[in-house]
Amino acid sequence: MKMALNMAVVGALFLCVSVSLFAITFAEDPYRFFYWNVTYGDIYPLGVRQQGILINGQFPGPDIHSVTNDNLIINVYNSLDEPFLLSWNGIQQRRNSYEDGVFGTTCPIPPGKNFTYILQVKDQIGSFYYFPSLAFHKAAGGFGGIRILSRPRIPVPFDDPAGDYTVLIGDWYKSNHTDLKAILDSGRKLPFPDDILINGRGSGGASFNVEQGKTYRLRISNVGLQNSLNFRIQNHKMKLVEVEGTHTLQTTYSSLDVHVGQSYSVLVTADQPANDYYIVVSSRFTSPILTTTGTLRYSNSAGPVSGPLPGGPTIQVDWSLNQARSVRTNLTASGPRPNPQGSYHYGLINLTRTIILSSSAGIVNEKQRYAINSVSYVSPDTPLKLADFFKINGVYRVNSISDKPTNGGIYLDTSVLQTDYRTFVEIVFQNDEDIIQSYHLDGYSFFVVGLDGGQWTSANRNNYNLRDAISRCTTQVYPRSWTAIYVALDNVGMWNLRSEFWARQYLGQQFYLKVFTTSTSLRDEYPIPRNALLCGKASGRHTRPL
Repeated sequence: MKMALNMAVVGALFLCVSVSLFAITFAEDPYRFFYWNVTYGDIYPLGVRQQGILINGQFPGPDIHSVTNDNLIINVYNSLDEPFLLSWNGIQQRRNSYEDGVFGTTCPIPPGKNFTYILQVKDQIGSFYYFPSLAFHKAAGGFGGIRILSRPRIPVPFDDPAGDYTVLIGDWYKSNHTDLKAILDSGRKLPFPDDILINGRGSGGASFNVEQGKTYRLRISNVGLQNSLNFRIQNHKMKLVEVEGTHTLQTTYSSLDVHVGQSYSVLVTADQPANDYYIVVSSRFTSPILTTTGTLRYSNSAGPVSGPLPGGPTIQVDWSLNQARSVRTNLTASGPRPNPQGSYHYGLINLTRTIILSSSAGIVNEKQRYAINSVSYVSPDTPLKLADFFKINGVYRVNSISDKPTNGGIYLDTSVLQTDYRTFVEIVFQNDEDIIQSYHLDGYSFFVVGLDGGQWTSANRNNYNLRDAISRCTTQVYPRSWTAIYVALDNVGMWNLRSEFWARQYLGQQFYLKVFTTSTSLRDEYPIPRNALLCGKASGRHTRPL
């Protein structure tokens, strides 16, 4: 009763405050309100009782359904016994990194308290997901799908599907997230995961209902901790139509590699005899190979799943590399605005800077650490964005990470790389390790212009795709290889660039990209929200009124 009363009071207050704060800015666009209670709960995804993180009692959490330019007002009440943060993988937070939901920009929600995220999915479409970004909570759940539909008058380059499914796949441990965090805190590496989940269920648990002859959209996101996964459906083809907010060339695949942190939309037509069919998800580039199954269930099915599982790739890097190169932007499709996406000729824009990033692993103070350009990130007690706003010295140093590999030993620091607003930069991810990697940049989409093996040199630019490279927010880097991206730095703020391998991120393989301007115009960046939580050296201070 007390919790229900608290939630009702919080909801009423947040409704009045949030609308009054943002009505001027977003008056013409619809609002969607969400009330989420985050709790612990028993879950049994692999037949073993675990402490999961639930949102409104659900594991995985509820989907967010929205339309381009919608304002999402998400009131999150933290009923855990520890601080909690949610982040929005792929939602760009235009001019508003205060709402990004990572500790470099946002104070955690204290136990027993709430925070209202105020987001706008400005000029975006597509398939994304949210997840808990603090500590090692991601290993306990707390994630869910986000879909942003196009406005009704904006044409979509395929017919409306008969159904639209969120498919969250990821590797999973039987151990509680607290035990996994303790392993990392003690300076050790995590063991190999125990299995793979589909929508929070182990092998055979997840099913998707279809009717013969109809076409369905599957929004597939890899929300796991470290492994690239291959997705396939027995006797069915998949037509790729969208990747992290970009309509793609509609290429047909029999199986699809989905690397950690990535999201893909495919169309699947139920064009086979009426039976049940295996959905298979298996790990890539691992030994042993983890495999789990779900079921594509025809409404008039004549029988259960049968026969051998459809085979997929295992350790072949070239196969995956060639598939990645085939994922390209559909230049004839409209985006979230009426202008065709292809009207933006990114290949004709002069580069202003090249940033080369290289990962490394090593031991620091007798503990396992990971780094980018030799710096292993250490979180201060005060979010970097708040330190900027309140002009608090000593929290971080600008350019405390080099924009080129140093080839030196790993050291600890709060790494921040400053870049200039409205510049066009090239970022090269150089992977000299023997594992595949995956990187995400908050607040942005970028053009993946090149992928190849070996050491990157300027001569590789001659083979870049400067016409229809895919625009996305997460990219893989193959072992002993490089990936190059182009980014238009048009979003002021403090943005997290991180490994999507969550143990590596937790142990330092991340930094913050500070996109800086001297302008104080609201056209460039929104002021700090009046409801912003304050912590660390910012505790007890006051945000300015809007």
